[in-house]
Amino acid sequence: QVGQSVKDYGAGLRLRSAVIFGGVGINPQISALARGVDVLVATPGRLLDHLQQGTCALDRVEILVLDEADRMLDMGFIRDIRRILALLPKRRQTLLFSATFSGDIRALAAQFLHQPVEIDVAPRNSTAAQIDQVAYAVDKGRKRELLSWLVGSNNWQQVLVFARTKHGANRLAEQLEADGLKSAAIHGNKSQGARTRALEGFKNGSVRVLVATDIAARGLDIDQLPLVVNHDLPEVPADYVHRIGRTGRAGRTGHAISLVSPDEVDLLRNIERLVKQRIAPQVLPGYEPSPHAVHAPPEPRPPMRGGPRHGGARRPERGPRR
Repeated sequence: QVGQSVKDYGAGLRLRSAVIFGGVGINPQISALARGVDVLVATPGRLLDHLQQGTCALDRVEILVLDEADRMLDMGFIRDIRRILALLPKRRQTLLFSATFSGDIRALAAQFLHQPVEIDVAPRNSTAAQIDQVAYAVDKGRKRELLSWLVGSNNWQQVLVFARTKHGANRLAEQLEADGLKSAAIHGNKSQGARTRALEGFKNGSVRVLVATDIAARGLDIDQLPLVVNHDLPEVPADYVHRIGRTGRAGRTGHAISLVSPDEVDLLRNIERLVKQRIAPQVLPGYEPSPHAVHAPPEPRPPMRGGPRHGGARRPERGPRR
């Protein structure tokens, strides 16, 4: 996506660019690098592969940009980033971009910067004002049922859903598919080709619900995405900001829905403290959470058949099962 933006914005300039990342063949990337580039867009791991093979050199880099800098500087990437920084010229311009910055990450970033200037285009860790944020209280074992009913009854055609784990994303996509909602999962265990196909299907409308882990919260740009659903609240409050930031982009309105089980109330409170906004959970008739759900969360029920005409589970006619 960044590489395409370089081409779009630089269409009138004589700039050569290349994009390198893992999960795809390396030979076309080697050919592109051999021709020389002005702008290189890369993931850390594949960039290190090229550096080790001698197909890329960084000794003439003038500007380094770390997009999603807080994630790049966390424990998952910091070793790779340090190795790359050691190969860059000492005199360069370094820019860090992110929607969120914790105190620890800011302190770490200071190690790489010299007399930096900080530019805030919005209050720190804030969510866009044009995003309507709603939460529904529901038992953990009935989240899929409620999500399916919401999608089907409202005839939502493009819904990005966040799950906490890769296994959970796969399972939820399969259950929604059984409910009559064309769905796909996207996460780190999927091949690059599978991720690309799922995303393209979501963009062109052949996939109605895209279930993702937080890998998709960073950098995923879908034009006019109307709706984001947190099937599971994130453990890290800042990830909530990145998740719902996939909607309400470029000044458009968006909607963010969170399904909150009783054992996630503390996670919701942490999110509220971060974004400085109250998100009081609502209760939908028929989906009232059980008072005992925290101690004994029910297992997900088998997918319901024969839902409303737009797909999805039926709305229950009576109160929640005990």
